[in-house]
Amino acid sequence: MRILFDHDIPRPLRSLLHPYIVVTAAAQGWERLSNGRLLDAAEQHDFDVLITGDKNMRFQQNLRKRKIAVIVLSHSKWPDVKLSVPKILAALQNTKAGHCTLVECMMSFGALIEEEPSS
Repeated sequence: MRILFDHDIPRPLRSLLHPYIVVTAAAQGWERLSNGRLLDAAEQHDFDVLITGDKNMRFQQNLRKRKIAVIVLSHSKWPDVKLSVPKILAALQNTKAGHCTLVECMMSFGALIEEEPSS
């Protein structure tokens, strides 16, 4: 399976998605492409899945006739994504072309702590 990371997906996730082939949009030279144009380019280069943090993509794009699947991460901060790798792997195993899957990423404990103002 060939996976394309959108611009907002943390790169360290790549090593945790072994044995899948993962490429970033930037590595493809597609840093200026977004939404439909990015999906078109990904399909033309035989990617199976686009992973993105763009929660609006599922509403803005008609994916039904697409050859690519889209997985949307609810958070794209690395600590949250790292905690959610099992969910992401499950989504990859169950995804189908023309479908969009939302993965609700867990919030890391550190994200819940707010620093108290210094006096």
